[in-house]
Amino acid sequence: MKITGAEILLKSLVEEGVTTIFGHPGGVILHGTDPASDHPIKYILCRHEQVATHAAEGYYKATGRTGTVMVSSGSGVTNCVTALTDALVDSMAIVVLTGQLPAVMGWDAAQEVDTVGTARGCTKHCFMAFTTEEIPRIIKEAYFIARSGRPGPVLVDLPQAVMTGCVAYTGHPKSVAIRGYNPQMTGHPGQIKRAAELIAQARRPVIYGGGGIIHADASEELHELVEITQIPTTLTLMGLGALPTSHPLWLGMLGMHGLYWANRCLIDADLIVAIGSRFDDRVTGKACDFGRQCKIIHVDIDPTSIQKHVKVDVPIVGDVRCVLRELNKELRKVKRNWARDFDEWYGQIEVWKKQHPLRYEQQQGVIKPQYAIDMILRLTEEYDPIIATGVGQHQVWAAQFYRGRKPRRWLTSGGLGTMGYGFPAALGAQAAFPNGLVLNIDGDGGIQVSLSELSTLVDYKLPVKTFVINNKCLGMVRQWHQRVSAHHPLPTGPVHQPDFVKLAEAYGAVGIRIERPEEVKAGIEKAINTPGPVVVDVVVEREENCLPTIPAGAAITDIVRAPAPTPDKSSQTWH
Repeated sequence: MKITGAEILLKSLVEEGVTTIFGHPGGVILHGTDPASDHPIKYILCRHEQVATHAAEGYYKATGRTGTVMVSSGSGVTNCVTALTDALVDSMAIVVLTGQLPAVMGWDAAQEVDTVGTARGCTKHCFMAFTTEEIPRIIKEAYFIARSGRPGPVLVDLPQAVMTGCVAYTGHPKSVAIRGYNPQMTGHPGQIKRAAELIAQARRPVIYGGGGIIHADASEELHELVEITQIPTTLTLMGLGALPTSHPLWLGMLGMHGLYWANRCLIDADLIVAIGSRFDDRVTGKACDFGRQCKIIHVDIDPTSIQKHVKVDVPIVGDVRCVLRELNKELRKVKRNWARDFDEWYGQIEVWKKQHPLRYEQQQGVIKPQYAIDMILRLTEEYDPIIATGVGQHQVWAAQFYRGRKPRRWLTSGGLGTMGYGFPAALGAQAAFPNGLVLNIDGDGGIQVSLSELSTLVDYKLPVKTFVINNKCLGMVRQWHQRVSAHHPLPTGPVHQPDFVKLAEAYGAVGIRIERPEEVKAGIEKAINTPGPVVVDVVVEREENCLPTIPAGAAITDIVRAPAPTPDKSSQTWH
C-alpha cells in the first residue's frame, strides 16, 4: 500500500520516539501537520519559529530526549537561525524539519530561501530530501547525528513534492551507519591511566566540570569521582546541577561572574581536571595566562575542543560517562587517604570563603535583585523545580544562588547569550513535565523578546511561573557601560516598560506585582499556589551590579570582588 511522504515522515518520527513537536505552520509544511491527529504526537503551536526552536532546546535539556521543531519555508526557516546557533554553541540535540517549495527552487519564488545554505553554519548537519523514499533513512540519520557525539541541531529540508508524493512504505531503518561519522565513545586506556596517576599525585586539585557532563548523563559518575577522590568541584554556567549544590565539596559556579573561591582554586591548583567543558573565555579570562602553574587533564567527546584554547597535559577524547567509569576504576586502586592529604587545601578554601563571601545588603524600602532571586530559589527548593533563565544580571544571580540537587533542572543560554531564551525554554520543559514546577527567572528587557508565548502557555494549559526581575533597564548592558564609559549617557536606557500585570491578564494569565521587601515571600508563595501560567513583576533596585566579576579580556587573577560590608546598614543578609 502506498502512502504519502507526510505520513511516512510521521511514522518515522514515532519510530524515533518523538511525542511532541514545537512549531509554526505554513503553506508548504501543512502536509506534515495535517495527519498529526492520527499519530501519538502532540503538536504545540508557538507564536514564532525562534521560540519554537528554543522550546525544543528546553525540552531536550530537561528530558535528555531530542527536541523536534516543524516550520515552513522562507521566513519560517530564517526565523530559526538565532535559536539554531544557540543550540549549536550549547550542544542541544534538536531536529528542525522545514518545508520547502515544490519544484521551483532557484527561481526566486515567493517564500523561497536556500535553507541548507542558510543553516549550514549554524547546525551540526543539514539534509535535503530529494525523493519520498529516502525520508525514513534521513530521519534515522538526523536523530542519530543530533544526539550522538557532541549533541547539536540538525536540519531536514522537505520539499512539498517529496511530502505529497506516494510510495510504498517498507518500514523504518533499524540501524544507522554514516561513512565518516563515528564519534569516539571510549577513552584511550593509556591516557586514562596517566590521568589517574596525576590525580593520585596532586595536593591541590580541583575538578572543573561543564555542560558535557549533563549531555552525557554522567552526573552519577562525576559524583562517584568526587566521593572517591574528595576533590573540590566547581561547575560552569552550563554544568550546574551535575553535582548537588548541597555536597560538601561543591564550590559553586566559576567564571566571569563565578564565586571568588571557585576562581581562586583554578589560580592556585596544582592540577585541574576539566570534564565536559571547553575552556571558553568566560572561564579562562586571558587564555594565555590560564593554568600555567599546574597540570591539566581534559576529558571531552569533541576532539576539536581539546587544545583549542589552553594547552593540556593529558587529553582524553571520549564520552564523558564512559571515560569517568574507567577513570573511577583506576582511582579505586589508589592507596591514599585523600581527605587527609587535602587538609591544607581545604583550609585555604575555607579562608577564601570567609574573606570573600557571596553577599548582598537587603535594605528597607527597596528590593535587592539578589534578595528576590535568593527567596525564589529558597521557597521553591522543596519542589525540585526546573529553572529557566533569560540572559543578563538575573541569570548570573540565579546561577550564583542556585540550589539544585539534580541534573537537567537548569536551563539557560550560555555560549550565545540569547535574550528571550528563558520563556520558551520553560515552555518546552513544562510541555515535557506538565505536572512539575517550572520557573522562568527573566529580566524586564529579555522577557519582551518572547512574551507573546503567554498565548501558547494559556492555550495548552502550561503553568509556567515567570518572575520578571524588573530594574527598568538592560541591567547587564548598564553595568558594562558603567565600567567602560561612565561619563557618557547610556544609549539603551532607561527602557520604557509595559504594565506586566495587565499584559499577563490580557493574554489570559495571572499577573502579580511585588514592590516592597515585605511583599516578596507572600508574592512568591501566591504565584506557586496559583493554577495556570503566572507572571510576577518584581520591581527591584536599578543600580545593583553583578559581583564578583572578571573584566572582559582580563586574566582570571584580575577578579573584581564585592565591596566590604557596611555594618551601619539597618538590614543585611550575608552568604
